[in-house]
Amino acid sequence: MRKINVNRIKDIVEGLCIEANMELRGDIYRAIKNAFKKETNKKAKRILKILLENADIAKKEYRPLCQDTGIVSVYLELGQNVSLVGGGLKSAVNAGVRAGYKKGLLRKSIVKSPILRINTATNAPCVMHTDIVKGEKLKITVMPKGFGSENKSGLAMLNPTDGEKEIMSFVVETVKQAGPDACPPYILGIGLGGTFDKAAILAKQALALPIDKMTPKKHLKKLESAILQEVNKLRIGPMGLGGNATCLGVRILEYPTHIAGLPVAVNVGCHATRSASRTI
Repeated sequence: MRKINVNRIKDIVEGLCIEANMELRGDIYRAIKNAFKKETNKKAKRILKILLENADIAKKEYRPLCQDTGIVSVYLELGQNVSLVGGGLKSAVNAGVRAGYKKGLLRKSIVKSPILRINTATNAPCVMHTDIVKGEKLKITVMPKGFGSENKSGLAMLNPTDGEKEIMSFVVETVKQAGPDACPPYILGIGLGGTFDKAAILAKQALALPIDKMTPKKHLKKLESAILQEVNKLRIGPMGLGGNATCLGVRILEYPTHIAGLPVAVNVGCHATRSASRTI
C-alpha cells in the first residue's frame, strides 16, 4: 500500500490552479494558430492573432489568460492501492485552491450561497470528483472555468429512438444560442448517456481531453468530426465577428444508459478553455 500525504496533494493543486490560469494548453494554442493560418475573414484573422498574442504575454509575464479565473473543478483518479495520510482529502484540495488563488493573485469569484451572493473571498470551495481506479498512482486534473461559457452550456433528455441526427441538432442549437456570448472560438465537451447528472459530468470532463487527439471509438470519432463541421457552418467566428473558426475542437465521452433514455450534455468551453494535470 503506497502512502501519499495530503499536504502533497494540497501543494500540487495550488500549482495547477496557477498553471491552468496562466498557460494556455498546447493543443488549444496550436488549434488557434492553425485557424489563424487558414482564416480568410480579415476581422476573424485579426482576433485570432490577438488571442495568440494574449496567450504569449500571459505565459511570459505569468498573468491570467482571462480576467474570469473561474470556478475550479478538480478531478481525482485515485488508485485503490493508495493510502492517504495526514488529513482529509477534500480539505487538502480546497486548501490548495485557496493557496493557489492567493499566491497567483487570481480573481475570487465564488459566493457562499446562490441566493445570498456573499463572496467566500478564497475561490473555494471547488467542485470535486473522485474516481477510484486500479494501481497506486493519483492523477489530479484542475479545471478553472469562467461562467461566460458555463452559462451557455446545456443538457437535454432525448428520446431513446433519437440518434446522431438529433444529438447533432441539439449541439448545434446550443452553440447557436450561445452566439458570441461565450467568447468563441469554442471547445465543445459532450457527454452522452448515463443519467441526467452523469451526462453533465462527462461533458465537463471531455473539455480536459486534448482536441488534437480524437477518440479511438469509431462511432464517436465520426460524430465529433460531423459536429465540428456543422458548428463551423454557423460562421459565428472568433468573438462573434464572423469567420471560419466558430469551434476549434469537439470531444465526446459516453457512458451506458437506460433503454428508455438518451441524456445529452454540452459543456461550452471558450477560446481559453483551461486545464492542467499531474500524476504522482
